Amino acid sequence: MPHRIFRLLTVVWVGSLLTIGYAVVPVLFASLDRITAGSVAAQLFRIEGVIGVVCGVLLLALCNVLIRRDEIAYKRLRWLVAGMLVCVLVGYFALQPFMNALRIAAQEAGTDVGHSVYASRFGMLHGVSSLFYLIESLLALVLVWKLPTATAAAMSGTHTGSAAGRPEAAG
Repeated sequence: MPHRIFRLLTVVWVGSLLTIGYAVVPVLFASLDRITAGSVAAQLFRIEGVIGVVCGVLLLALCNVLIRRDEIAYKRLRWLVAGMLVCVLVGYFALQPFMNALRIAAQEAGTDVGHSVYASRFGMLHGVSSLFYLIESLLALVLVWKLPTATAAAMSGTHTGSAAGRPEAAG
């Protein structure tokens, strides 16, 4: 069962990460004005940040459970999950508050951040945040690629009895 929960949490996190960052947000900026698109994108990335932290913490806990059960494949996965979690924490909870503060300061000055005195700082923070998002996305793809298959989990020796050879018994 922990294998299945691990896969489910991975799919939720990676799926939302890729969908929001590479499908939804580009459509927002293609369809709406920059100010509205940026505001909606910020809200979506905030939600994605919460999803990332929750899934990341749960995945790390599951990795530790599975490693204690001699599932050695999860040792490598634990590092990928930890890397993704660091990216979430830096990108969403260290950089985003500064970006939001600059956006609010520009709005209070009567302009959008792109046409304000804060534009260069916002652009730099946005670039660094985008880099962390890209790194998180690449780690996510590697995580999905390296997920143990049901057959590999069944053959690892942690399951006993005649059900150990059946792939559906591995989860």
